Amino acid sequence: MQRKNIMSKITPKTRLYVGNDLKTGQEIAIEGNQGHYLVNVMRTQTTDHIILFNGREGDWLAEVMKVGKGKALVVVRENLVPQRTEPDLWYLFAPIKKARLDYMVQKATELGVSLIRPVLTERTNLERLNEDKMRLNVIEASEQCERMTVPFVEPMVRLDKLMTDWPKDRLIMFCDEEGQDDHNAYPIGRAIMEVNAWQDRPHKWAILIGPEGGFSEQERTMIRAHANVVPVTLGPRILRADTAAVVAIALWQSFAGDSQD
Repeated sequence: MQRKNIMSKITPKTRLYVGNDLKTGQEIAIEGNQGHYLVNVMRTQTTDHIILFNGREGDWLAEVMKVGKGKALVVVRENLVPQRTEPDLWYLFAPIKKARLDYMVQKATELGVSLIRPVLTERTNLERLNEDKMRLNVIEASEQCERMTVPFVEPMVRLDKLMTDWPKDRLIMFCDEEGQDDHNAYPIGRAIMEVNAWQDRPHKWAILIGPEGGFSEQERTMIRAHANVVPVTLGPRILRADTAAVVAIALWQSFAGDSQD
């Protein structure tokens, strides 16, 4: 990421997401988990500098004015990087076990998805998720990978309701592990090129990844019957859900994402 020349060529080590509007001279209290991280983990001291972003106004340099017990007061100094547009890609997945779920959410965030939503399927092993924990995970990943926004985390939804309520202006890239020998399921690159040639179809995307064990035959039939679904194959090997997520998002980025700018 290219940043403007800043005072004394400061290179802050810490970057934090805040909900506040950002402007020169504004004071912001850093508390809670972020305060603990800033003060107790990073050992930040008075006059140190950090980077702040809010997903709307780019990256800003801030100076630490006061440090307390697990909290700090900072003042915003100057804009470093203007806000830039990021891809509008939704990521839909059947929840998996915690450690792999954390990994999958982190990688989806790093790869630039704009929305993350768990989907309850017939073979989903987990029926409850800690959405607050997932949001913290997403924020931390956004801070570390220097993306300019934080993905939205939506509540878990049943697959049938998701398909019934699906917006008309967005396609679903259905990663169908049973579709390798199906002439109606294309590799991702070919699928995107086919869609780009359609003049009367939406070009916004979502990626749908199934649970361990895959979708049931009834679910596959329901998904494929939807007008906005584009079935794709990720190749001849059966991938774990977290691996499939990384592969699918990375391939989408290579053909249609911000890597094309």
